[in-house]
Amino acid sequence: MTQTLPAFIAAHRRLLVITGAGISTGSGIPDYRDRDGAWKRPPPMTFQAFTGSEAGRRRYWARSLVGWPRFGMARPNAAHHLLATLQQRGRVQALVTQNVDGLHQAAGSTGVIDLHGRLDAIVCLGCGTRSARTDFQQALVAANPSWVDRPAGLAPDGDADLDEVDFSSFHVPACVRCGGLLKPDVVFFGESVPRQRVAAVQAHLDASDAVLVVGSSLMVWSGFRFLKAAAAAQRPIAILNRGVTRADDLAQLKCEDDIATALARALG
Repeated sequence: MTQTLPAFIAAHRRLLVITGAGISTGSGIPDYRDRDGAWKRPPPMTFQAFTGSEAGRRRYWARSLVGWPRFGMARPNAAHHLLATLQQRGRVQALVTQNVDGLHQAAGSTGVIDLHGRLDAIVCLGCGTRSARTDFQQALVAANPSWVDRPAGLAPDGDADLDEVDFSSFHVPACVRCGGLLKPDVVFFGESVPRQRVAAVQAHLDASDAVLVVGSSLMVWSGFRFLKAAAAAQRPIAILNRGVTRADDLAQLKCEDDIATALARALG
């Protein structure tokens, strides 16, 4: 691995860029894993726990009510803007993010594939109706006014760290159209990424000439699968991430510098 990141980016015209939580920490959104790829906090909500447990849903939405205002105010950092600039220069085949924060779009990137969905949207599991998270926040607050402004630390997926709290009195509004369960329009752990989304990323991988991973440990299969496919297709891989990743042995280049600094250097 003697090639530098500037040389890697300069050598390829159609980069498939895959980003993860590490690119958004500079915007104040924490990540889940440490430099060794281990959990820094309890694993996130699973689809099975959310759909199968009223207590689980109460806990999730209570934490989300408290955490959403800060999450919703997060703004793109320099690394998001630098990747938007790279795309504007015609060097990005596609930008795929495992994040659910919408910060790439806010920075000006277009055609972003949100692999795990977006936290700013709500979907009804009964009738499929989609709505804005900001509207649902108003419904949550109206149903649970005593939960507003509780002090808590922001957690990675827009919820809040609330410890030793009784959630039994928290009320979760149902879908106004059918009375069904409302869920953030994101892929929970234990849930599959929609097939059309996977196919779209694969098509872009086929059209790319290299893969650049930014800020992801790739510990979950949903993103790692594309690195396996890239290696099988002999696409060169560069990884910009502090700490180990699941694809380190597949990469031709690994850089552990600060993300924004490394990208700024690479883009000149």
